[in-house]
Amino acid sequence: MKTIGIIPARFASTRFPGKPLASIHGKSMVQRVYEKAESASKLDRVVVATDDDRIVTEVKSFGGNVVMTRPDHMSGTDRCYEALSAQITDFDIVVNIQGDEPFIHPDQINQVVTLLENGNAEISTLAFKILTEVELFNPNTVKVIFADSGRAIYFSRHPIPFLRNFAQSHWFSHHTYYKHLGIYGYLTNTLKRITQIHPSPLEKAESLEQLRWLENGINIAVGITAIESFGIDTPDDLEKVLKLFA
Repeated sequence: MKTIGIIPARFASTRFPGKPLASIHGKSMVQRVYEKAESASKLDRVVVATDDDRIVTEVKSFGGNVVMTRPDHMSGTDRCYEALSAQITDFDIVVNIQGDEPFIHPDQINQVVTLLENGNAEISTLAFKILTEVELFNPNTVKVIFADSGRAIYFSRHPIPFLRNFAQSHWFSHHTYYKHLGIYGYLTNTLKRITQIHPSPLEKAESLEQLRWLENGINIAVGITAIESFGIDTPDDLEKVLKLFA
């Protein structure tokens, strides 16, 4: 199956304007992510989808592929679909790789592709075991529960499941919780379909677009990864990442 990796890279950000161009030890964040994606053996092509000429110039400076997209997209998913539509070649699978995760590992990208190649899902994503109680109760850390088959049951900003017989202070020690990592693989037809579905009640409640997909009966495969990735949402997050790179 022919696969493309698309990196949405929007310039405007409430908490961190110009984030894709932030320097991480001599390379921009978008270049760091691009190089990781290019190392994934299951991607036939990598392209950045942006809305800003400065990011276009940056990607071209290191020889990357880039597509200019509309500035008014509501999500990275919509931006991915526009970038896909601009391709001359047809692709069977699209991988949405977050432009603010310079620690994404090529094996994780390959894993989401493999989950779709197995033919049991329309969308794939990854989960990582939550390691601290602070993270468990942080609403910015999205939690996920899934069936034994790996099919996603629900995503939430609240810890799930609720442990009825234990005080919340004991939840972490009595159950294994997983957080959702923001990488997605889509079958091409599924990506087109989900961009045409209106926001759902659960999505509006939790501000999580993947709930729209579940509410519309789309099968999402969840793979467990042993590799943690770090998203950069603020300048403070960048400072932490700079220390990790050092």
